[in-house]
This record gives sequence, structure tokens and C-alpha cells, in this order.
Amino acid sequence: MKLLAFAVLIATMYSPVLALWPQPQSIETGSSTLRLAPGFQITVTGHGVPGDLLAAVGRTKKALFADKLGRLVVGRGAADAPTFAQAKSLSRLTLSLEKGASFASITSEAQKAPEDRDEAYHLVLPADGSGATITANSTLGLFRGLTTFSQLWYEHGNTVYTVSAPVTIQDAPAYPYRGFMLDTARNYFPVDDIKRTLDAMSLVKINQFHWHAVDSQSFPLVIPGFTDLSDKGAYSSDQVYTVSDVRDIVSYAGARGIDVMVEIDTPGHTAIISQAHPDFVACAEASPWATYANEPPAGQLRFVNPDVTSYIGDLFSAAAKLFPSTLFSTGGDELNTKCYDIDEPTQTALNASGSTLEQALDVFTQKTHKVLEDKGKTPVVWEEMVLVHNVTLSKETKVIVWISSENVKAVVEKGYKLIHGASDYFYLDCGGGGWVGANPSGNSWCDPFKTWQHAYSFDPVANLTAEESKLILGGQHLLWAEQSGPQNLDPVVWPRAASSAELFWSGPGGNVSAALPRLHDLSYRLRQRGVNAIALQPEWCALRPGACDLTA
Repeated sequence: MKLLAFAVLIATMYSPVLALWPQPQSIETGSSTLRLAPGFQITVTGHGVPGDLLAAVGRTKKALFADKLGRLVVGRGAADAPTFAQAKSLSRLTLSLEKGASFASITSEAQKAPEDRDEAYHLVLPADGSGATITANSTLGLFRGLTTFSQLWYEHGNTVYTVSAPVTIQDAPAYPYRGFMLDTARNYFPVDDIKRTLDAMSLVKINQFHWHAVDSQSFPLVIPGFTDLSDKGAYSSDQVYTVSDVRDIVSYAGARGIDVMVEIDTPGHTAIISQAHPDFVACAEASPWATYANEPPAGQLRFVNPDVTSYIGDLFSAAAKLFPSTLFSTGGDELNTKCYDIDEPTQTALNASGSTLEQALDVFTQKTHKVLEDKGKTPVVWEEMVLVHNVTLSKETKVIVWISSENVKAVVEKGYKLIHGASDYFYLDCGGGGWVGANPSGNSWCDPFKTWQHAYSFDPVANLTAEESKLILGGQHLLWAEQSGPQNLDPVVWPRAASSAELFWSGPGGNVSAALPRLHDLSYRLRQRGVNAIALQPEWCALRPGACDLTA
């Protein structure tokens, strides 16, 4: 048995790993070396080629020669060098749309509703040096194929090459929504950090940036007509996202095949609004905060007040103009009813109207959602709005499950399309220890740390019927930023967030042992591109696939 295990080890050490992430739906490869010609060109055929596709072509050409990623084998590709002299050379890649398809910008296609996005592509890389091709029915599909093409290549001694030609790939995502959520309210992240994150997301074909822009702690989002919120609610005048910043982020994301969904969480998580409008918020900074909120500071909208409902509707309307996405998240989580029990204005209004708190919440939700729906937006809510509160939601509303994956079935049984984001699989902040002061033995509420392997093993349709499974849009990793900032953004997120990117592109059931060498490769490539992804194992292990398995 030991001899057999050793033979398997030797075989895996020297067999090339085609390190694409996410794994394509269908791939055929060979074992020939193919070099990239120094004058390699990428051309796009057809009329009306959009500028953002041409820009993507330029970025790809640059990355092909700038990545300088040595193959993850002992010697980092030195053993490949003798094959270079006899290897054919690839001088061109041609991108073209299928017959009958017409060009649109990557951005416009990425910003469609998730169900309407077409990301399929066909890639052919011959071994004989004749031209490589990528074809698709959409510009977005061409862009996804271009991203895959960029991952095929390694460098040794100033030669860019692959050892796996020929390559034929037919690919399309298993799920239309593949996201990443970043909280920029607990701690502020500069625009450049967000852009770097978008670059990494694009590399693994994540197509949705869920921007949790504001919360009880700060309001950094500058919204025209409501600038008093950021003036009084941002941590400082330097820690804001101006209208220009938002346009920059949305444009940068769109050009990389990513839609930006903003979240303005209501009616909870709104203590910061009291800085500008104290009459609109109940329990503002009340003590003890743990009685009236899940984390400090306490404070929730007095949604029973019609003026507050009207104000939030107008706020949503103004914010919606900044974001072309069809999706707009209104939150709806962690509403603390004890706060309203002690809030005199809320109780007075309820008694005067004869309504219950739940009935008032229903009115608030319907009116604020109607504002968005009238603007062509689809509201997105956290699971409590379906499972805890008795509110009326359009069946077009999308629901994110976050508390537990065990709640998925209850949501789809009600007929809503669902986005996976359960804390027991996809929360990146879990396992970081407690952050609340005066509690030295405290741990994070969602312990333990959620490894990439754990997320990768998730089954999106577990315990669902065939009809219920059709309601799964996809899923995402999430980073709540109580203990994160620009200083640790990359290592907390990468490469763990890539595990859900593959899960929801390639589909469930992937083998963790087979995925690890490819994820190593992704981590190394990310670092070559300036993203500080963590090491998954000692480099000795990364260079010897399988050698550090428990059973090796």
C-alpha cells in the first residue's frame, strides 16, 4: 500500500495541473507545450465592438506577460524549459459573436437582471500554433472566455507558455447570481481597495457586488438631496463615497462583468440617521445597547411615523438613481421590538391608529418597496422579512438567507427566489474572536472559522424538491467589517471567497482534494496581480499536489 501511495504521489507531483478557477463545465486538454508569441495579438471581429471589451482585451494582453507566474511544481517550471525550443507559438486569439448576435457593452449586459445575463462561451486553443478562438452569444460571454484564457498560461525564463494544449472549453454558469458582500459602514474602505477587490472578483467570475454601504455606525454614502446623512454620519469628511466615487465604482465593476447592488438597510440598523434627524429614530444610542440592538449603537427608524416612511421612500428613490442595477437591497434584518415597546412616539402613534407594530411595518415595507418597483428595481431583503414578519412582498422580491442554511427550505416554500449567504457556510468574519469590549472570553457569534473547504462542500439544493430548486438564484460570501478594514481585507477574503465563486459557477459536488491545487494556483496568481491572498499551505505542499493530504 505504501508503494502504491508513493507511486500516486510521484504521478501527481509531475502531472500538470490545469489551474482554471472556476472549473469549466466541459474541458478537454492535451499535453503539448505551446508558447505565446512575443507579438501575440487579440482581435475582435464584427461591427460596433464596445469600448469596455477593447479595454478588457488590453488588460488581458498586459496580464499575460505581466503575471510571470511560475507553474506550481518542484522547480517552478524549470523542467518545462527543454520543451520550449520545439514548441509551436501562438500569435493570435480571435473573439467573435455567434451568427445573429450583436455587440452590447460588457457593462450593460452585466447590469441586466441575474436571470437575463448570458455568460456562456466556447474556447478553442489548438496545439499547432494556429489561431485560438473564443465565441459567444454575448459580449459578456466573450469577456468570461477571455478571463479563462488568461489563466491558461505560465512563465519561465521570459517564456509564456502552457503545457496542456490543445484545449477545448464549453462553459456557462450553473447559477446566474455569484456574489460578494462588503460592509463599508463598520469600517471604511477606500475606493482603491474596493476596485482591487472587484479585480479579484472578476478573475473568478463573481458577477455581483453586494455593497452594504451604510449601517448604524456610519453613513459614508453621499446621496444627492440627503447629504446631511453623510455630512453628520460619516466617520470623517475623508471617509465618504461621493457621487463621483459611486459612478467610478459602478463603472469599474461593470467593465469587469460585475453588477453593483447597493444595500440601505431599514428599518433596523439605522441609528446613524439620528445624527441628522433625531426625531426619526427610536432608542438612539440607548443603554444598555444589548437590550435594544444586536450590536452598538442602538437605534431604529420610527417607521410608524408616516413622515419617516415618506422620507425613506424619497431616500431610496435618490439612491436608486446612482445605481443602474435592477437589484436594490432594503435589508430588513434584526429588528428589535423591545426598542419600540419603550419608545413613546411609536406607542402613541400605534394607539392612535389602532395598528399593531407588524401592521405598521407592512405599510412601511409596501410603500418604500413600491418606490423602488416604480423605478424598475427589484427589492432584495434578508430572510426575516419572509420568515419572521408578516409583511406583503412582491413575489419578484429576492431573499438572502443569512441566519442559517436550515432556513432555506422555508423561504422557497413561500415561493421566493433565494440567494444563499448563510452564516454557517459563507460568513468570512466568523472565528475572529469577540470584538465587544469588557468581554475577554467572548467569541464571534458565528464560530467557528468558515474554511474554504466548508463553503465549497455546500449543497445549494439540499432537501429541496425539483421545483423548489429552480428558485435558487445562486449565492455569495459576505464580509461584515467589525474586525476588518483596508489592512486585512485581502487576506480575510482571498482566496476563501473564490470557493463560492466556483460552487455557483461550476455547480456543487466538487472534490476538495482536486480543487486544492487549482486554488493554490489562483492564490499565487492573485498575489502576482497585487491581491494579498493568504497561503493555504506551506509552499512545499503547494508544489507537490496531494503530498500533504492526511492520507498521503
